Amino acid sequence: MGVNTFTDEHTSAVAPSRIFKASIIDSHNLMPKLVPQAIKSIEFVQGDGGTGSIKQINFVEGGGFGSVKYHIDELNEKTLTYKYSLVEGDALIEGLEKITYEVKFEPSANGGSISKVTSNYYTKGDFVLKEDDIKAGKKRVLGMYKVVEDYLLQNPDAYV
Repeated sequence: MGVNTFTDEHTSAVAPSRIFKASIIDSHNLMPKLVPQAIKSIEFVQGDGGTGSIKQINFVEGGGFGSVKYHIDELNEKTLTYKYSLVEGDALIEGLEKITYEVKFEPSANGGSISKVTSNYYTKGDFVLKEDDIKAGKKRVLGMYKVVEDYLLQNPDAYV
């Protein structure tokens, strides 16, 4: 088994606590409303959304994926950190055992935020991860992040 690690950083004009609440805490309600063309529903199949819960994302038909399941490894509203593992679903391509993510939101000097994301791809055997697969995944995640950011900028009283 090998591990491939990638780190990304994104800046936003939105305060860290707001973007954390919207994109992490309330994502199961907000994301299907913001991107109904991609996400059909998000539900907790185990737990209530806190550490130890399992969240299932159901995608719309024809989008390439049916569903994925994430295990919430850590959710800390005080430190604005979120760790989760993709444990099942169409995005877990053959050759990958699991993918783990660590997300941390920090304040930036201008009152906005910096989000730091570390992704660890755990491969099986001699499987080699393709750069195109990594880029496609990053593009989807960044797209969701931007949708939430735009919503919060247009709705300054949401998630305060």
